[in-house]
Formats: sequence, C-alpha cells, structure tokens
Amino acid sequence: MTKNEIADLLNEIGVLLDLKGENPFKIRAYQTGARVLESIEESELTRLVAAGELDSVKGIGEALAQKITELHETGKLGFLEKLRASIEPGLGELLDIPGMGPKKVKALHDKLGVTDIASLTKACEENRVAELDGFGAKSQEKILAGIRHREAYGKRHLWWEANEVAQPILAGLRALPQVERAEAAGSLRRGMETIGDLDFLVAAEDFAPVVEWFVGQRNVQEVTAQGETKASVRFAGGLQADLRIVPTDQFVFALHHFTGSKDHNVAMRQRALARGLSLSEWGLVPAEGEGTAKAKAENRELRTPADSEADLFKALGLKFIPPELRENVGEIEAAEQGDLPELVTLADLQGAFHNHTNESDGRNTLAEMATAADELGWSYLGIADHSKSSFQANGLNEEQLAAQVEAIAKLNATKEHRVHVFSGVECDILTDGRLDYADDVLATLDYVVASVHNAMTQDEDTMTLRLIRAIESPHVTMLGHLTGRLLLRREPYQVNASKVIDAAIANKVIIELNASPWRLDMDWRLWRKAADKGLLCAINPDAHETDGLRHVAAGVNSARKGWLVKDHVLNTRNLAGVNRWFAERK
Repeated sequence: MTKNEIADLLNEIGVLLDLKGENPFKIRAYQTGARVLESIEESELTRLVAAGELDSVKGIGEALAQKITELHETGKLGFLEKLRASIEPGLGELLDIPGMGPKKVKALHDKLGVTDIASLTKACEENRVAELDGFGAKSQEKILAGIRHREAYGKRHLWWEANEVAQPILAGLRALPQVERAEAAGSLRRGMETIGDLDFLVAAEDFAPVVEWFVGQRNVQEVTAQGETKASVRFAGGLQADLRIVPTDQFVFALHHFTGSKDHNVAMRQRALARGLSLSEWGLVPAEGEGTAKAKAENRELRTPADSEADLFKALGLKFIPPELRENVGEIEAAEQGDLPELVTLADLQGAFHNHTNESDGRNTLAEMATAADELGWSYLGIADHSKSSFQANGLNEEQLAAQVEAIAKLNATKEHRVHVFSGVECDILTDGRLDYADDVLATLDYVVASVHNAMTQDEDTMTLRLIRAIESPHVTMLGHLTGRLLLRREPYQVNASKVIDAAIANKVIIELNASPWRLDMDWRLWRKAADKGLLCAINPDAHETDGLRHVAAGVNSARKGWLVKDHVLNTRNLAGVNRWFAERK
C-alpha cells in the first residue's frame, strides 16, 4: 500500500474517532501521522518500514508506526475494520453534506437521534435542527439544500470515475473472440463532465457468450436486465452499464445513434430527411417506401453502406464530426462547410502549471511531482502551492514561499529531471479583490495563478468586480477555476463570466481550464466564444498528488467540447515558447 493510500486511511480513522467523540489529542495524532507520511519519499517509507525505524520519525509514535507497518505490508488494518463496524453506516453519509463535519454529525446523533439522511431530513422539516445549540435556522436551511443537491447529484457520476470503470469493460469486450467491434457510447464518449450511466455497443453474431461475460463481471452488484442482445448491470456506487449487441453491418449507425446527443441526432435525422433519406440506429435508407426503418435497413440493397462514422457523415455531405462536438451547437453547419477545428489532443500537452506539493495541501514532495511529470514525458511542470490566507490548505507564508522558490532553482540546477520546474503560486483573491501577497513577493515568481477560496456567497456584482480587480494586477498570469464549482458537490458561485472573460483578454491573463474531474472549470460551454475573442487557455490538472497529473485528460475532453485547438492552449507550447510568453507578458 502506498504512502498516500495509508494517509487516506489514517485520516479516515481520525474522522471516525471524531464521530465517536474520542480524545482530540488521539484524533490529531492520526491526522499528524497522515501529514508526516505525505512529507516523505515513497522509497524512504519502504526503507523505514523494512528497518523497523518508522517510530524514529517525528510525529509517528510506536502505536502509529505499528498500524502504518501493518497497512504497508498487508493492505489491511484490523483496528480500522473494527472502528468502521462500531459506527452506524448512515452517519458517514451525513459527512457528504456540505458544512457537516464530524462534530456536527455527532451532535445531531446524540441530541436528536439522527442516524442517516432520512432522519436528518425529518429533523430539519420538523424544525428541530434550528432549535439546536450551534445550528440555527440558516444552518438548517443550508442542510436541507445540501440534502436536495445530494439527491440530484446521486444520479450522476464524474466522467473520470465513470471512465475508470468503463475502460476495463471495453477492453474485456474487445478481447472476447465473438466480438468484432466494441465501443463505449453515450455521454462518456462525448466527454461530458458528468455521466448518467455507461453505454456499450458491440458488433457480434454470437450473442450469448458476450451477454454472459458482461453480466458475470466480478464487480457487478446487480443484474437489472438480461436478454438475447441486451443487458444492464449495476456496480457498487450506483453506476449502471447497458450493453447492446448489433450485427456488424449496423454497428456504425448504432454507434452514432447511441453516442448522441439527442439534439445532434434530431438535427442529423432532419438533414437526412431533407435528402430523401431516413437515419436511425439501424441504418441510412430511403425515406419513402413501405416498411419501417428497421425493416428497410435489414435489406442491404436499400441501406447505405458504412464501415466507419466518417462514411455515415460523408453520405450526408459532411466532414466527420468528433464525438465531443455532437451537441447541436453549430457542428453540423461547420462540417458542411469544411470548417471544423482540428481539436487539441492529450498528446499536444507538454506540461501544466497549477499543481501542488506537500508544502501546502499536496500529498507528494517536489521531487516526486517532478519525477511523475518526467514519466508523462512533459517538458515542464509548474508548482503553485496555496498562499498564506488558505490556512485550511496549509498555505505558505512569505518565508516558506521564498524557500520553495530556492528549492525549485536547486532542483532545476541538478538536471536530474527531464522537466523544467516553474515556480508559481496559487494566490488567494481576497474578498475585495486584493491579492494575498505584496507585489514584491509575487515578482519573484515565474507566474501566478489567482483563485477564490472563500467568501463564495458574495452577490454576482461583488464577485465579478472582485475577480476583475485581481485580473488587473500586473502579476496575475492565470485565473484559477473561474466559478469555484465542485461537480456533484458544490454549486458555482455567482459571477458574470462574460465580463471576467473580457477583462482577462484585455489584461492578457489566461483563464485556466481546471482539469480536476471535480471542477472542469471554466465550463466547456463558454470556451468557443471566449477563444474566438482571443482568450488563452491553460489546461491545468490542479494535481494534489502525482497521480493527479493524469487528470489533464479530463481537461482535454472539455477543451475539445469547447472547440479549442492547439493554438488556444498555452501548455501545448514547448519550454522555449512558454518562457517566451512569460517574458513577453512581463
């Protein structure tokens, strides 16, 4: 088990102990142990465990060292399993409601008998929460709003998490000898930020073995439907996956249909009808004549042949439309005119700028982050730890920031890493739009990402002016996560995005496409118009650990949905190009 996985479990122990009302010093010991683990190299943890010297590290006592060693060597911890069993399962769900920490959950449980979402909802509706010390009417209202959002969010899944489930399934389907072609379709293929369920399409003539494999997957929790050519299963966490099997010569038409979107499909069917044709999941056939579209498609003499989606689009006088663009927002007209953009790809990225280390709230050291960027083949890596006002994220004061800048310079001088590391900061935008550091401090950095992390309930005008004032600072290079949203967790704050975009263009400030799967902010729906006006993008993973650097893939999805091309994105430039842009801007 890796150090970060162990740290997660130590933090979980702290939360569970807090729910039980344990001694605060005991709770803090686990939290401290988690932070200590994140501050050392993976190889050093392995050495310390092997040598039995883990308790020599400051912040890790003998008892904690034993637990960490057990987790590191076996991946399990009996103490944690017993602790989990001692907590009512529903209490853990309450922690998913914004603003509900362990102490509040314990108070609700002890004083009102709340044990789960249903009993909390009832307590709020009966106004009992408002009457409880430490809560009040506003807290009760926020809790109810959080419950409503949670119910709505529960029907959706992050693209990244859905894709992690989908890829092994797709690989498994393609490996079956009966399968000629297989693809994931639906909103996953279109790169939507959240997914309702997974759709898999298979071309095969021998159906039964494919269906049997699909419903028999090890991680299937429930088989909700099973037929000759269709099946539906549900996985832990509620994600549903649907399988549909079609003959090979219908695969292309079915793939287009089940990829969607609904609006795109409607527009495509209308285009086909205008040409005397009928387009459906079964094929492209003459609109006139007797019989259903399916019956006509089964007559090979009537059906337009198509070995690929490009053939389908060509038959309707269109260039191939990438799945990400199929939202009926002008892609059909652009395809007709041969004016579709050559969309940015993951391979185009040469680095990223908004990333954290364990100096603030990251979970890996500077060297580990650089090594991970090396492994991705990047040319550069930007480090932008939090600034001092982000106390909840262990933000750096001026002395700590200066020490980090020096450490980055030393790391670059060693030439031990392929990547060049840029020194930056994610600087808090204060409530009035001022920045968290003085100008002379910001001037020591290669770049500055300015972001909002507090006072998110400001009205739209106040928030808009706040962001614009920050953008007008000569030291701000990029604006981080424009709306502050957390997908399926927190709604965006109110802001006039159009005015902020105009201010960014006027001040030659980049707005990032924060590629964290929980953010994907600025939203793809805003990028096409903004880029056409001259806004420059940076696709940043906002990585808080080495594995988080891979999240740029989710950002590329959103960039493609926003019609962005390579020239729209700063981090498609090579190191010399980025250095030149930084220098010219200063």
